[in-house]
Amino acid sequence: MESHKRAIAKAVSYRMLGSFVTFVIAFALAGEMKLAVGIGIADTICKIFAFYAHERLWNKIGFGREKKPEYNI
Repeated sequence: MESHKRAIAKAVSYRMLGSFVTFVIAFALAGEMKLAVGIGIADTICKIFAFYAHERLWNKIGFGREKKPEYNI
């Protein structure tokens, strides 16, 4: 299981990349820097929390994980 700090660091770094892409798309479509920056900031804030919650939820789900043996020799 990952620590909370690691999950937060992953969420922030992933969102920085994703929000930059969102900013570029918004600027390309709208042609307005102020609007594109606002969309990028809102995207970052909302999706950091969504990604963090998603990661924590998946840490509670055992699907696809290998089970540790009940004992070690």
